[in-house]
Amino acid sequence: MKILKIKDFILFTLTIITGIVVDQISKFIAATYLTKVDTVPIIKDVLHLTYVENRGAAFGILKNHRWIFITVSALAIIVITVILFKGAVENRLQCFSLALIVSGGIGNMIDRLLLGYVVDFIDFRLINFAVFNLADSIVCIGAGILIFSLIVDIVKEAKKERS
Repeated sequence: MKILKIKDFILFTLTIITGIVVDQISKFIAATYLTKVDTVPIIKDVLHLTYVENRGAAFGILKNHRWIFITVSALAIIVITVILFKGAVENRLQCFSLALIVSGGIGNMIDRLLLGYVVDFIDFRLINFAVFNLADSIVCIGAGILIFSLIVDIVKEAKKERS
């Protein structure tokens, strides 16, 4: 296992911190302003801002099982962080995606620990989707980048084997 280069350490640390800060600021703004109104349409019947206190997991499943989510999230965050900072993954794009996943996980973990629920406010009504937040988006973007990068690696490896 190689040691992470200092510039990569700084890049991934800043990625994690930036994601957490932006997420927490957005949730603070949502809690401050959206609790006073029902919903704020950005694009009517497509995208609204609606304050929701999510006491469950994705789509509100398993409501009021906060400690399960805290435990599972903490373990995942720790494992991914160790993998990231021990240099176990050499692909920088995959490392960046792991930093995003950790960032979003910590953002929602802060809510669960401090508030007992996760603040959600992005209401994508076009497809009747669950209300979500920036941390959720950051995790999904990180996971999407990771999947894309892994597929590219598999295709490259398959082409190399054929040659």
